Amino acid sequence: MMEELFYIEKSAYKDSHIHRLDARVKIICAFSLIIAMVAVPYSRIVFLVGGIFFVFISLIWAMSHLPPAIFVKRLTMILPFGLFIIIFQIFFTNPYYTVFHSIASLPFGIHIYAESIEFAAILFVKFIVSVSSVIILSSTTKLQDMLEGAGRMGLPAEFALILGMMIRYLFVFGYIFRKVNESLATRCFDPFNSDLSYRYRMKQVGYTIGTIFIRSYEQGERVYTSMLCRGYGSKSHIFLIKKPLKRTEWIELTTCMIFIIAIPVVVWMGAVRMV
Repeated sequence: MMEELFYIEKSAYKDSHIHRLDARVKIICAFSLIIAMVAVPYSRIVFLVGGIFFVFISLIWAMSHLPPAIFVKRLTMILPFGLFIIIFQIFFTNPYYTVFHSIASLPFGIHIYAESIEFAAILFVKFIVSVSSVIILSSTTKLQDMLEGAGRMGLPAEFALILGMMIRYLFVFGYIFRKVNESLATRCFDPFNSDLSYRYRMKQVGYTIGTIFIRSYEQGERVYTSMLCRGYGSKSHIFLIKKPLKRTEWIELTTCMIFIIAIPVVVWMGAVRMV
């Protein structure tokens, strides 16, 4: 899994209209989509709004000419973090319903409620749409372009610099991990080898983790010293060239924003009229 860190931006270097689009347009659209999805009231209209948004995301993904396997793989890696919280919702009551009907009883006085299952499904739809928007943003935009785009939109220069250094040191940590892992492999050490005692394996893994962090810290110190020698200081910032949005990018941004805002409003108004 750590090896995939070095290829995390591979899809962002593809060429398509979505890839060439200014990072500011993609950042604004992605976060607007998340805010619109989260702002939809906890009711069954979430399923319709979420379905429309997911189709919209699928169309953008198709325009990026990226294989669906990349999207599915990244979504699968993130799903466990959200599912763990969502699944537990079926065992508890929530403030969005007034009446709860138990459909199953478990030991220790635990009940599964029909309304809680519906609430968990609503959370799942919100989670899928929100994560999908982040996936398409990260898969079609380089990290450096995102930093520059955020800086042009007013992100404080200190934050942009810190984020840039964090990204760089993440790859440094991955490089150190690969070197240490290769050293262990040349010494024929396998932490999953059952022929070795469990205590010995855990001891060596602990030493390895400590070594990785120490060597990463030492590498970071060397990089920081080199930065100081090249004039880095407290007033250093990422250099940003003025880059106004093109007319077509303004049109695309406006169209996306109108669509993102209009869909929840139209669906909600339709639901109110039906009631």
